[in-house]
Amino acid sequence: MDVPHGADYHSLKDRVVVITGAGQGIGRAYAHHFADQGAIPVIAEIKAEEGANVAAEVQAAGGEALFIETDVGDMGSVTAMADAVLARYGRIDALINNAAMFTNLSHAPFWELDIEEWQRTMQVNVTGAYFCARAVAPVMKEAGWGRIINVSSGVTTIGYPNFLHYVTSKSAVIGMTRSLARELGPWNITVNTFWPSLTKTEITANSPNQERFEKQIEMQCLKRSVELSDLARVVLFLCSDESGWVNGHNIAADGGYKFL
Repeated sequence: MDVPHGADYHSLKDRVVVITGAGQGIGRAYAHHFADQGAIPVIAEIKAEEGANVAAEVQAAGGEALFIETDVGDMGSVTAMADAVLARYGRIDALINNAAMFTNLSHAPFWELDIEEWQRTMQVNVTGAYFCARAVAPVMKEAGWGRIINVSSGVTTIGYPNFLHYVTSKSAVIGMTRSLARELGPWNITVNTFWPSLTKTEITANSPNQERFEKQIEMQCLKRSVELSDLARVVLFLCSDESGWVNGHNIAADGGYKFL
């Protein structure tokens, strides 16, 4: 996957970057873009076939990647993933908490939401991000350097109706980011939240509500569809040395759809 000119971050070379939920969609694009920069993406994915395929794609393109089957909602699984990365590379430089429940969630008034679906959403979207940060923080503290990117959503700014479990979970991630930034800053570890635009991927391609993509373009300042590289370039920056003075912030890449 080619990275457009001007997006080169040489400080990423040989960095080990754990990307959860990287077996498809935007996470897959992150893996390819990091590999294009000479970094080593770790595909921490619960779906074994998809995760293994992405690692194989990166390797076929001449990069290095490692797939580890991971359930971010299970601390034992996350710990085993971090241990495997350390055993292989001896370092973890960056974490992108990208895994989330989203497209498979129901849309309904909050009083009709399935309680088990609510709990699983919180377990993956919130607790999963916490588990992963907890697993990698000791390694980053020892190294005196690290980057953690928690993926949230612009829906947190508007209170999107009939989607309370998702909106609540992504709002919690913002608070988590701010507290982690305070706690980990003394070790030169930055923690930021990234808000990607609603993006057409293989995950959303079959969504019955395709008109929402056109509506978003109408409301954006920039009148075009988002490309995966638009999002990946921001995450590359946030994981690089060049972003060292950016900490605890919400960074949106949405073409001017919402202003923070």
